[in-house]
Amino acid sequence: MFELIQKLFGREPQGSKDIAKERLRFVLVHDRVNVSPQFMEAIKDDMIKVISNYMDINETDMEISLTKTNTQVALVANIPVNRMKRGTMAGE
Repeated sequence: MFELIQKLFGREPQGSKDIAKERLRFVLVHDRVNVSPQFMEAIKDDMIKVISNYMDINETDMEISLTKTNTQVALVANIPVNRMKRGTMAGE
């Protein structure tokens, strides 16, 4: 029953490999744009809170990163959307 609830709500447990991969990605981002992994995690958490008001998302597969060029830094997000929440689309 617990596994069914996890699948319905997109909360698959992460294995140690996935957790290590996520942490490494945050460390690499920190090196590239000089922000802490905690800062990146805070951004991700805030994005989840806001976006979840409008749609159900797959938080496990969500990816965010900062990319840096000579003149600017860009926040890039890949957020898998499971479905739009009722009443959040224009015209409803």
